[in-house]
Amino acid sequence: MQVLERIRARAASSLRHIVLPEGDDDRTIRAASLCVQGRLAQLTLIGDEGVIRDKASKISAALTGVSILDHRRSSDREQYAARYYEARRQMDDPLYFANMMVREGRADGSVSGATHTTGHTVGAALKCLGPKPGLKIVSSFFLMVVPGSQFGEGGAFIFADCGVVIEPSASELAEIAIASAESARALLQAEPRVAMLSFSTKGSASHPLVDKVIEATRTLRARAPELLVDGELQADAALVPAVGQSKAPGSPVAGRANTLVFPNLEAGNIGYKLVERLAGAVAVGPILQGLAHPANDLSRGCNAEDIRDAVAITAVQAQAL
Repeated sequence: MQVLERIRARAASSLRHIVLPEGDDDRTIRAASLCVQGRLAQLTLIGDEGVIRDKASKISAALTGVSILDHRRSSDREQYAARYYEARRQMDDPLYFANMMVREGRADGSVSGATHTTGHTVGAALKCLGPKPGLKIVSSFFLMVVPGSQFGEGGAFIFADCGVVIEPSASELAEIAIASAESARALLQAEPRVAMLSFSTKGSASHPLVDKVIEATRTLRARAPELLVDGELQADAALVPAVGQSKAPGSPVAGRANTLVFPNLEAGNIGYKLVERLAGAVAVGPILQGLAHPANDLSRGCNAEDIRDAVAITAVQAQAL
């Protein structure tokens, strides 16, 4: 778990302001308390202050140092509504309000999804924040930490995209890889070694699905020639040094990959869940990437500790801007 401990320490080293729009959720309240106790971020909960404090009292969560903002009564409501093209009624939605706080510089990032769908969370972030300059799509990744693993970056990996883009084109796959490399550099504090995954390694199979990964790799090299990237690679060739040397001799990535880019959401989602369940890995995410400012999604099955770690990651993403 050293990578998560390092991320928390980095978050604490230079505090960022993170807003949690699902302020009346018990898990979010507990997470806010944990974050303040660990000095991970400056926290604002969105919602009715009376309701939030009543719930905090019932679950024995100390909110000393946590700001509470009722978006329906905020003096910023009209300003945000005027700047947002869908106008005033969207400011009733705490996710939109939170992301407008980020857009207007009142906060550095947002974390939500404990009680809202991924579609709602991503939609609010996209409409309020938009993609990062130079990118056209927003995608996601999981920070995977495999205990005792000799692969990746001390057992830590970036897996993308496992939560947002269902069937990326070759050009979109290249953008996912560019964003994933930035995420690896920010969170793993290591040089990204990007493997473009397929069921083929260097022409071992012929199929249009393989051709897409080959084209994506070619596009990626043209757009980001400084990156260490290779494809198409099967998972074993990407991870295991002996297999990588056998199947892709001379590759700068094969057998050493720390950033795995899956060909579509189906493969990525299945892949991360298999590693999580069969290898006992910690899967933190889905974390959004490619946005102009940090805004992150949670699983609706998350707990307070998951939210705490998402806050720390969001803070580190904000530090990297």
